[in-house]
Amino acid sequence: MVKVNMVSRSGRHLQRYNGTCRQVVGCIPYRYTKTDQFSSVEDLEVLLISSQKSQRMMFPKGGWELDESMEDAALRETVEEAGVRGKVERELGKWAYLSKRGGIVHEGYMFPMLVNEQLDFWPEKDLRKRRWMSVAQAREVCQYSWMKEALDKLVHRQREMHLKQNEEKDEARCT
Repeated sequence: MVKVNMVSRSGRHLQRYNGTCRQVVGCIPYRYTKTDQFSSVEDLEVLLISSQKSQRMMFPKGGWELDESMEDAALRETVEEAGVRGKVERELGKWAYLSKRGGIVHEGYMFPMLVNEQLDFWPEKDLRKRRWMSVAQAREVCQYSWMKEALDKLVHRQREMHLKQNEEKDEARCT
């Protein structure tokens, strides 16, 4: 059993910046509802969390620090905020957005994460609510347009992989 650090990282002394833009990373935690692979968007569920200070729903994200890779930071933030672990996959993209406090521009990088473990206890369990939902529900409740764009990219990527796998199966049957 892997131990979870029950204290979230805090402070900004290791925070990465690109010029004046704070760099943040996050994940779209997902799972399949019917099988262990994508066959339609209805087979996909994503995990959203509430904001610390409100009930606004979003995907887990936070600061990318100097002593970690982008993927490690995305995994750490997802464990701290949402209490799930999994495989961090290829980056979905980079978005620029304004912070709620002070109008500072952030660069947000998002990754899909296929969840393989849901923790009962995690650092921000008492600060946030987490909720699995369909892609349609997530698009409706997520407060950030850039996160919705990342979700759309995840769904598109899943469809493309599913189509490619089906083509490969068809080719194998014909040979």
